[in-house]
Amino acid sequence: MASDNRPLSPHLQVYRWQMTMALSILHRMSGVGLVLGLFLLTWWLIAAAAGPEYFQYVQAIFGSEIGRVLLFGFTLALFYHLCNGIRHLIWDAGYGFELDAMTRSGWLVLVASVMLTLATFGLGYAMR
Repeated sequence: MASDNRPLSPHLQVYRWQMTMALSILHRMSGVGLVLGLFLLTWWLIAAAAGPEYFQYVQAIFGSEIGRVLLFGFTLALFYHLCNGIRHLIWDAGYGFELDAMTRSGWLVLVASVMLTLATFGLGYAMR
């Protein structure tokens, strides 16, 4: 058969990368990251309930460089998922399907996610 060399279904090699495609994949990855981050949040809450000694131990881990990077990534994933979810709600209402509107809203999601994350961390450090 001549069709044996063709992919069985649409494949990433067939498509040219577009912003909407990349943001969709990033949205799914941020959802997975949020689930993993919730395990860390649960560990932190359990440590708070377990007593001051164990809480200090967990707090020291989260306060380390690696812990702060993980917290920054979790916060960025949270704001990205939120902003992109709002974008999807706007699409569900039937707006923003033009190509230039999709590109603009994609950039808006990325910029808003970064700005909200930086503002959150900036406020957090300013309150110390």
